[in-house]
Amino acid sequence: MSIGGDEPADGAVSDGIEQGKRLIRVGGDRGLSLADRISETLFRLSWRTPIHALRLKGRHPLKLIAVTDDPFMGDPARGNALLDGKLTFRGESHDVSALDFARPGWSATFGEHLHSFAWLRDLSTVATRQQAAPIAEALMRGWLAAHAGKVADPAWRADLWGRRLQFWTAHAPLILSSTDLVYRSNVLHALARGARHLDRAADRAPTGAPRIAAWCGVLTAGLMIPGGDPRRSFGETGLSRAIAGAVSKDGGITGRSPAALLDAIQLLTLLRETYAARRLDPSGFLTSAIDRMVSALLGVSHGDGGLASWQGGIPISGDVIEQTIAATGARVRPLRQAHEWGYQRLAQQGTVLIMDAAPPPIARVMAGGCASTLAFEFSDGAERIVVSCGGARNADLRLPAALTEGLRTTAAHSTLVVRDSNSTAIHPDGTLGRGVVEMELSRNESDTASRIEASHDGYARRHGVIHRRTIALGTDGRDVRGEDSLLPATKRGGKGGAVPFTVRFHLHPAVEATPTADGAGALLRTRSGSVWQFRARGATLAIEESVWIDAKGIPRETQQLVLTGEALTGGSSVSWLFHRARKGG
Repeated sequence: MSIGGDEPADGAVSDGIEQGKRLIRVGGDRGLSLADRISETLFRLSWRTPIHALRLKGRHPLKLIAVTDDPFMGDPARGNALLDGKLTFRGESHDVSALDFARPGWSATFGEHLHSFAWLRDLSTVATRQQAAPIAEALMRGWLAAHAGKVADPAWRADLWGRRLQFWTAHAPLILSSTDLVYRSNVLHALARGARHLDRAADRAPTGAPRIAAWCGVLTAGLMIPGGDPRRSFGETGLSRAIAGAVSKDGGITGRSPAALLDAIQLLTLLRETYAARRLDPSGFLTSAIDRMVSALLGVSHGDGGLASWQGGIPISGDVIEQTIAATGARVRPLRQAHEWGYQRLAQQGTVLIMDAAPPPIARVMAGGCASTLAFEFSDGAERIVVSCGGARNADLRLPAALTEGLRTTAAHSTLVVRDSNSTAIHPDGTLGRGVVEMELSRNESDTASRIEASHDGYARRHGVIHRRTIALGTDGRDVRGEDSLLPATKRGGKGGAVPFTVRFHLHPAVEATPTADGAGALLRTRSGSVWQFRARGATLAIEESVWIDAKGIPRETQQLVLTGEALTGGSSVSWLFHRARKGG
C-alpha cells in the first residue's frame, strides 16, 4: 500500500494526527505471478535432491547450550485435553494414540498446529514435567519416524521449522528428559538438520509472520546450538530484513491482521528470551520493532482489552493481550492513527471506536482477506456495542466453508454495501480481487469531537458511486455521529439511475436492540444496564438477525441494525447517531 503525504523523519513513529492522506492499494488483485509459482515449486522439488541432502549433513549437538524461558501461557483447555489423550485445535480433535504422522487424517490447519509443536506450550501450562514428558515424547517419536528423514511439505515448511525450533528449545525438558540416548540423539540430529534447512529456506517463507517465524528459528539455532556464532550473525541480518519487509513504520503487519501481529509479537518476544537465556543482549532493531508492534496492537484493542475482529480474526481476550504485553516489557500507548497499517482509533471517556480506514490487503501478501473498508467497531468501557462478524480465518474448524467465506464479505462488517456486492471482490481461491484501489482520508481533532472523513472507490467501476463515511466521537464519549454518502464517481453522474444500498451495524450478543415507536430508531441495552439510543435519517431502519464469532471461534446469535435506501443520480446521504442515554453500573 502506498501512502501520500509526509512521513516522520529518520524512521521515527509519530502518533500526531495528520490532516489528510491519500491511500493507494499497490498490487491490487495480483497474487503470485506464474514465474513466482514456478520458482517456488522448483525450490520445493529441490528438497528431494542429493544436493539438498548433502547440505543437511553435518555434526549434530550433544546437548543444547541453554533452555529458553517461554514467557507465554498456553491454552489450559487444550493442555488438559492432551492429558486426557486428545490433541485439539479450533474444534478439531484427534486421539493422540491414533495419530499417524505418515497418513494424516486431519485438516491442513490442524496439521500446521501439530507440526509447529505449539501444543508443547499448552501441555507445559497444565502439567508437571513428569506428567507431560511421556505425552510429548510419544508425539515426538511419531514425528521423527515419519518426518525427520523425509524433507517434504508440510512438515519441512520454513515457517513451521522456525516455530518448531523455538518450541523445542523452550520446552526441551519435555522432549529431552528420556534416558534413551538413541532417541535423544535423534531429536538433536533433527534439530540440527532443520537449522541447516532453514539457512536456505527462511527467505522463501511468505512475507509477514511466516517469514519472521522462519528467521526466528535460524537465530534460535544460532543461539542454542554450540558453535552457532556464524549462524547468529547471519540470522540477525535475515530477521532484520524480514521485519523491515513485514512490519510498517507504524508497527502494523503485512496483511493487516491483528491476530497475525499478535503472533509476530510473541515470536519475537520468545526470541528475545532466548537471548536472555544465553545472557546476551539482542540487537536494538528487535526491541524497537516489538515496541512499535505493541503500540499498533493496542491501537486495535477495545475497552475490554481484547482485539477487534479485523481481517478474519476473533476477539482474542484481554487477558491474552495483557499477558503478552507484560511479557514484552513494552511501555507504549495505543496508536491512534496508523496510516500504513490502516486503522484509526478514536477514544474518549471510555468509549473506543476503531475504524478500518485503508484499502484491503493485496492478494500477494494475504489469502483470506476481508472486504471491510470503512467498517468500524466501538465499545463502551468493557462492553462492545458495534462489532464485525469476524472469524473468517480463525473460526472453529467444524464450521461450514460457506459460513466462513461469508464472514469475509462487506455485509459481515459494520459499513455500507451497494447492491448486495462486496466493496472488493472475493475470489474462489481466497484472494481479494478488484475493488478498493484508492482512498481519501482526513482526521481532525477539536475541543468538542474527534472526526474522521474517508472515502473509497470500491464501487466506482461497477456501480458508478464513491462511498464516503464521516464519523465523529464527542469528547464526553456519549455521542458517536456518522454519515454515509454515495457520490457520483464522475461528473456525468452515476450509472443506471438510483443505486440501492444497505448500511449495517452488527451488535455484540450482549446488546439487546428494541425498535422505538416511530420506527426511526432503536434502544440498545447492555448487560451492565447501559442504554444507547440509535437514530437514523435518510433510510429505513430494521432489526435483523446476525452472527458474531467469539474468542473461542464459535458463532453466537446476535442482532444487527440495518438501514436500507436508494442513492439518487446526484448522490444521497444517510445520517445516524449512537447516543449513550444511561451509563450502567
